Amino acid sequence: MSPVGYIRAMTYEIRQTRSFAHWHASLRDLGARIAVARRIERAAAGNLGDVKSVGEGISELRVHVGAGYRVYFTTRNQTLIVLLIGGSKSTQSADIKQAKALAKEVLP
Repeated sequence: MSPVGYIRAMTYEIRQTRSFAHWHASLRDLGARIAVARRIERAAAGNLGDVKSVGEGISELRVHVGAGYRVYFTTRNQTLIVLLIGGSKSTQSADIKQAKALAKEVLP
């Protein structure tokens, strides 16, 4: 039990796959690219915000800008977030399948 007023600040180390880096760099909508980067910064600071589990240890950070962007990630040891891939609402099903496959490749 923590004393009243004690707040533990949780921060995460962020790593990304080449697939995620390529997707993020290729976003044509500059506002969306900035919004995704800011969303990742907030996640690193411990504010995961609007997150939904999509199964097999994969979750999506939802970015409510433009086409409704998604950043698929997994966590390890409660201190590491691995960004697997990004996408939009329209490609969600395929992106989730790809994220699950990437997670199996990059993490034991």
